[in-house]
Amino acid sequence: MSKAEKTKQHIIEKTATLFNTKGYISTSLSDITQATGLTKGSIYGNFENKDEVAIEVYKYNAALLSTTLSRSFGDEYPTSLDKLHAFVNFYRKNWPYVFSNGGCPLMNAATEADDSFPALKNQVKNSFELWMKKVSSVIQQGQKDREINEKINAGEYASMFIMLIEGGILLSKTMGDQSFLNNALDRITQMIDHELTILPS
Repeated sequence: MSKAEKTKQHIIEKTATLFNTKGYISTSLSDITQATGLTKGSIYGNFENKDEVAIEVYKYNAALLSTTLSRSFGDEYPTSLDKLHAFVNFYRKNWPYVFSNGGCPLMNAATEADDSFPALKNQVKNSFELWMKKVSSVIQQGQKDREINEKINAGEYASMFIMLIEGGILLSKTMGDQSFLNNALDRITQMIDHELTILPS
């Protein structure tokens, strides 16, 4: 890694929590220089503008979440149902970390960017699409392996899981109470155990 690449990575890593906590739009150049210990000239020597920093930081935060979540779908969990339960348990176990780092980077960026920051909105859209595709593929594999009801719509359940999780995180973060997320996760667990695995009569 070149010196310039190292500096760029330093900026991204040092501001990752800052952007996710304060906001991708609200974080100022002064905030970035304070967090990194670098001058404005050094920041602009590596990024065209603050928006480019924000985009790269979002990609970094989203990639960290994706990498961690992917462990739930690894070979450590042999069946599709095991993988889905591990996916739910990830959020139950890691809530303190998610909370202390500002919440879910996808949700934070999505609610903030909307139409005011289209480049960031597109990045978030791609992240959610990949997330839904990943969960959906686990369900589809379970259907192929005859673990999961072949009549259910994998895409619909994948999107429902994500909606419940994101809503649970939003309420828990706002209210300072993990029970809202836990309720959402309990509902997903019920769906996995009773709707995905039991054939309709």
